[in-house]
Amino acid sequence: MTETVRARFCPSPTGTPHVGLIRTALFNWAFARHHGGSLVFRIEDTDAARDSEESYQQLLEALRWLGLDWDEGPDAGGEYGPYRQSERRDIYADIARRLLEAGELYEAFSTNEEVAERRKAKGQDPQLGYDNFDRDLTEEQRAAYRAEGRAPVLRLRMPDEDLAWNDLVRGDISFPAGSIPDPVLVRANGDPLYTLTNPVDDALMRITHVLRGEDLLPSTPRQIALYRALERIGVAEFTPQFGHLPYVMGEGNRKLSKRDPQSNLFNYRDRGFIREGLLNYLALLGWSIADDRDTFTVDELVQAFEISKVSANPARFDVKKAEAINGVHVRALDAEDFVQRVVPYLQAAGLLPAEPSEEQLARWRTIAPLVQERVTVLGDAAPLVRFLFVPEEEFAPEEDAAAKNLKPDAEPVLRASIEALEALPSWETAAIEQALKDALVEGLGLKPRKAFAPVRVAITGRTVSPPLYESMELLGREVSLGRLRNALPGNAE
Repeated sequence: MTETVRARFCPSPTGTPHVGLIRTALFNWAFARHHGGSLVFRIEDTDAARDSEESYQQLLEALRWLGLDWDEGPDAGGEYGPYRQSERRDIYADIARRLLEAGELYEAFSTNEEVAERRKAKGQDPQLGYDNFDRDLTEEQRAAYRAEGRAPVLRLRMPDEDLAWNDLVRGDISFPAGSIPDPVLVRANGDPLYTLTNPVDDALMRITHVLRGEDLLPSTPRQIALYRALERIGVAEFTPQFGHLPYVMGEGNRKLSKRDPQSNLFNYRDRGFIREGLLNYLALLGWSIADDRDTFTVDELVQAFEISKVSANPARFDVKKAEAINGVHVRALDAEDFVQRVVPYLQAAGLLPAEPSEEQLARWRTIAPLVQERVTVLGDAAPLVRFLFVPEEEFAPEEDAAAKNLKPDAEPVLRASIEALEALPSWETAAIEQALKDALVEGLGLKPRKAFAPVRVAITGRTVSPPLYESMELLGREVSLGRLRNALPGNAE
């Protein structure tokens, strides 16, 4: 084995990137970076019916958004390219030929129906699969099958011995001799299968560690057998170490399917998860930095990541916990960084134009520090600050908020607020706060919650908003008083 760690991330470009896939990418990236090694990004796109360029571009978009970079790959180059399997067919054909000539592969002509009939004749379950019948066909038998018009698949001759390895996550694993039927590596039409292409690429690219999902564990004995065959023909120098990562579970303790909306990575980006928060949470899906600590930076993740600390137990994706952890990272952002990251969400909500004016940005900067303390995802900022940007003719309190807080019994509160605020000589946060407290808490004898809820809804349109007094200062005297008057019973539209 080489002294330098060489890990790989080798997805098939099908569908939208999902959290389980990106968790695998993250663990390989963190492992490679922790050990000062290389990460190879390889695209396994030999299935023309399912693979798409759109999915490939989405993979690039997802990895680049999260800052998971790679050292070798389709766009980065490297000495072991090409890094798209669709461009490596001649390599697979040549190695399959060499394996066949060496007796490591053999031609198999049996149909699935024939295999099932042979199993039944022996009193065996036909679901057991291929029975290795074609291993020792004579040349005459093979010629007879060809004369019938049959085209053979190429199967790997599995060794007659136990296949075992020390899994980096799960410890010692062993499959007894004879438990794994000889697998197909090349289809009858000459197309190579994953069972051939994946280990061949790992061997030629000198991959030292294979960290992949638990669902692929049953294929590992076949891959180990192929590595040994590749060593015997001089293609592979060693067998990599394997580590099988735990399942990511969704609601109801079911494996999180890539078709489940909860698994779509871009849904989290669109909601306003930030890179730092999402990577932190994804790392917790099977790993922890310490028993008493859930939040950490990306640099701390790289510094602490050890594959031996990955749990073999399934990890449950908990959206609420993901939001809470993301909120910690949002609050830790530099103030101007937070301002800039939220601007696209304000634009998407129609609150800022494509080219915001300096006045609009200044207003956002003023309120942003107060919003930053109240959001867990960036997308939450837009509804919180909508009241600051929407034209007055379009402003209206949310229906539920108005129904609960702007009922007829709110009229004394609103009138007292208007009277107190109209008398203010200066429109500043401290003066607004004092005037309202004097009028509502002292003057009307109300508890703060009952006193200020109607005012908050009248001003911001919501029951949850940035601090009320600062918001009113930003809106200005005339707008604030106008909204309080419009909220009076009989005036609301």
